[in-house]
Amino acid sequence: MGILVEVSQFLLSLSILILLHEAGHFTAARIFKIRVEKFYLFFDPWFSLFKYKKGETEYGIGWLPLGGYVKISGMIDESMDKEQMKLPPQPWEFRAKPGWQRLIVMVAGVTVNFILGFVIFTILTCVNGTSYLPMKNVKYGIYCDSLAMNVGLKNTDTIVAVNGKSVNRFDSVTMDIIFEKAKSIQVLRNGKVVNIPISEDNLSALLGDAKGFIEPLYAIKIDSVLPGLGAEKAGLKKGDRIVKVDSTDIYYQTLSSTIQKSKNKDVLLTVVSNGNTHTVPVHVSDSGKLGVGLTTDTLHYIHTNYSFFQSIPMGVHATFATIGSLAKQLNIIFTVKGAHKQVGSFITIAKGYGKVWDWDRFWAFTAFISVMLAFINILPIPALDGGHVMFLLYEMITGRKPSEKVMEYAQWVGMILLLTVIVYANGLDIGRLLHK
Repeated sequence: MGILVEVSQFLLSLSILILLHEAGHFTAARIFKIRVEKFYLFFDPWFSLFKYKKGETEYGIGWLPLGGYVKISGMIDESMDKEQMKLPPQPWEFRAKPGWQRLIVMVAGVTVNFILGFVIFTILTCVNGTSYLPMKNVKYGIYCDSLAMNVGLKNTDTIVAVNGKSVNRFDSVTMDIIFEKAKSIQVLRNGKVVNIPISEDNLSALLGDAKGFIEPLYAIKIDSVLPGLGAEKAGLKKGDRIVKVDSTDIYYQTLSSTIQKSKNKDVLLTVVSNGNTHTVPVHVSDSGKLGVGLTTDTLHYIHTNYSFFQSIPMGVHATFATIGSLAKQLNIIFTVKGAHKQVGSFITIAKGYGKVWDWDRFWAFTAFISVMLAFINILPIPALDGGHVMFLLYEMITGRKPSEKVMEYAQWVGMILLLTVIVYANGLDIGRLLHK
């Protein structure tokens, strides 16, 4: 069921983004009286799932959900319609229009995607506000997974800087390390600032599995006491806080592993009850249980609400922050060892929506993907909008049109390059699934 929810969200989001992107091209073309022969959601090699014709345009749904397209008359595109290009230019064709009009048609799709991302970010900010966890509120320090420990971090460390730059938000630490290709982390440990160097191997490993790298340590509260086990016999009750096991400071994440070492033995718990601290011996069962249900202290997030007009600059900031992070990710792929192996495709994207349908997460992820599609599409790669823009700018600056042969070969090169990337990324996704 979870996979079905992921796929459903992905297809709905992709359909919205493709339709609006292609509608941008379509609308700009029609404004300049350029004929649009086809408008398709998804690709339709050999056959389509649905189609109908209205006026000069055939509208349809293809069977291959790798994107969508509008076929614009007089333009070398995915259709590779060379016969049309052999005929003299007609007034309704793309190639017959001045360069500035063709440029607007080509950038219209990515413009719509950027605007859509901004609009969604703005509305989400207005509806939900923003929340973040200040580093100063992570009062017990961090809990480290095995990768964090390999880097040199320890439980209860407090991170104060990344690459010597102070960090104020706990939520951003891991991404700061990755995006800045950090060489070091500065932590507060036992009252002293300690410098933790980060190697390229550490960074590569973090790219492969950033989830769970660090999380805040939580204090322990007893939520319930089970009858007949050590905790009840020792007089522990709901609301008590466990702060030590024997002489070891204890936290929510570390209690279970610590208690497991003392199966069928007594441990000395330091407990805070009604503001008073005392120690009490408690017997651990032979299965490694104290006999308590646990909860945690609440961490204090900073939450800010915004009016609609206050949300607009926040939407702008979120859009440009997304563009910045995408540019950094692209840089990382080409500059960090092994980073290309972390590239993902449709399976990775679908997983980002989650196995439970949550509209806030759906729209937030849709906004991110919209900006990502715009960013990728505007790259100067033949077969993408950015490739067409590159040749158009060359023509507008030099006054010379690239030959149709050059455009045709460039389109083929771009399509082969994109197909290679898609096959490679999907292969990595499938490999990760098989090795789970």
